[in-house]
Amino acid sequence: MNQEQRAAWNPEAYQRFRSHRLRPAIDLINALPGLPGGAIVDLGCGNGSVGDALKQLGRPVIGVDSSPEMLAEAEKTGAYDLLVEADIATWHPKVAPALIFSNAALHWLPDHKTLLPKLFSYVAPGGTLAVQMPHQNNAPSHHIWTSLAHEFWPNRWADQSAGPGVLPPAQYHHLLEPLGALSLWETEYYQTLTAETDGHPVRKFTQSTFARSIFDKLSDEEIDRLTAAYDSVIASAYPAAEDGSVLFPFRRLFMVVTGAQS
Repeated sequence: MNQEQRAAWNPEAYQRFRSHRLRPAIDLINALPGLPGGAIVDLGCGNGSVGDALKQLGRPVIGVDSSPEMLAEAEKTGAYDLLVEADIATWHPKVAPALIFSNAALHWLPDHKTLLPKLFSYVAPGGTLAVQMPHQNNAPSHHIWTSLAHEFWPNRWADQSAGPGVLPPAQYHHLLEPLGALSLWETEYYQTLTAETDGHPVRKFTQSTFARSIFDKLSDEEIDRLTAAYDSVIASAYPAAEDGSVLFPFRRLFMVVTGAQS
């Protein structure tokens, strides 16, 4: 097992697919309404890949993340006025921001029925909560990780899923629509992943994010077994072209909810 496989947040592994991960964030920014006065919070900012784009909105930008390694990379961007190391599940602002923006982070947290209304309650009057999350759990890229983990080590997952969870879109609509003006949509991005010399491109893409919660419960030897099994079957769902590249559809869920002005 190499360092990239072990499930720590690895900024270099995450950065390898920066262009694919950044486009949904830009689409979410482009859907924002006008904002009241106040700062922008990049909640779950990771390595700061969205910081420069958020800075273009002309507000102070605060990055919040639990990973010191990721925050160190975010600081190098120069896009953030403040970086805060905190658990995003329990974080709360000292001053109400104009925007809480979360790109591909909240799907790691449980109890969205409590979490999302709580986060929305933090924004200033007329402010916005904007969230983008992968909605890919039922696709082969993600389902194969969980099905193999359940097959090999069924007792490890007796009380919980083998990966992060996202509610059906209709549940988010019923949850957020009473809070303010809501936009809710899904987009499936057709991404071309370049050839890899040491594994299937879809495995390389997903092991640095989705598979982390599975790897956390496995030894190095077990991770090697799981990744080898994944590589052996994933090509049937995502066949490679002659040059080794793979077309990889990836679905993402977006929600933007804005409160009334006081």
